[in-house]
Amino acid sequence: MKIPLPNWVRVPLATVSVGISTAVHVPILLLVALLKAFLGALLPVRPIRRLLDGALIAIAESWIGFNSWMLRTFTHTRFVIEGESQWRRDGHYLVMANHQSWVDIPILQLVFNRRIPLLRFFLKQQLFWVPLLGLAWWALDFPFMKRYSRETLAKRPELAGRDVEATRRACEKFRHIPVSIMNFVEGTRFTQAKHAAQQSPFTHLLKPRAGGVAFVLNAMGESLHAILDITIAYPHGRPSLGDLFADRIPEVDLHVRELPIPSELASGDYQNDPAFRERFQAWVNTLWEEKDARLQQLLGGRAASCQRPSTKGSAS
Repeated sequence: MKIPLPNWVRVPLATVSVGISTAVHVPILLLVALLKAFLGALLPVRPIRRLLDGALIAIAESWIGFNSWMLRTFTHTRFVIEGESQWRRDGHYLVMANHQSWVDIPILQLVFNRRIPLLRFFLKQQLFWVPLLGLAWWALDFPFMKRYSRETLAKRPELAGRDVEATRRACEKFRHIPVSIMNFVEGTRFTQAKHAAQQSPFTHLLKPRAGGVAFVLNAMGESLHAILDITIAYPHGRPSLGDLFADRIPEVDLHVRELPIPSELASGDYQNDPAFRERFQAWVNTLWEEKDARLQQLLGGRAASCQRPSTKGSAS
């Protein structure tokens, strides 16, 4: 049931509700995470770890569930999902998606919460210091990655493999629990400026970065059983989080397809084998060409645009 509210009520209510939900869920997450760390060191018994892992996931799903309920109740956004299937909550998925807006994350969580394992993102190390959220991500075993500039790598080439090793350590943990590893393959949100700077060959997408996908496939091996390839489209223009709270997003379109893991690409040395790297990049580029064509269809032929959704006709 939708609850009509004027924006001057909806926006502060949504902001306060998210804040309260975060303040309630994160301390419980941290308590269970610390208990897991303590008991894991004292009693390294796998059933205990599994029990506490399950408790952490249940808390996170409750947190996401409340936020998703709020979005469905206080906004009129229409979600059009093509390709829904019998996804597995006990599965091991690599989730690949284009990245349009910060809104992508709550939308993906809304659509997939409790339908597939908890989405886990690779995060920049600096995000660990975001109040409350950084600790929550740590408690849920989100991998934190430290990125180095080209200048730093030129001076200290031994740092070049740190991200790869961090990926391997994270994936080793994920082998033993149901997981959905989320990868925004473009590495950053789409903007016209980035599109032009890259001279991207795609109309609606930035160039894909295949390395992260290759490292996950290599590290997880046969533990992954499928890829979920997701295309996100905003037919009325790419929105901001403010647009989401203010009910200025009329529609979100998602196309989902489940793909098998290519056996010939599931293992290989992406860093040191040029032939393998070329094959892998060709596979990812093919997926991106298909995604670009799909976006063209979902957007009704509109060209890529950075405009915000129009406020005309939105609920007041």
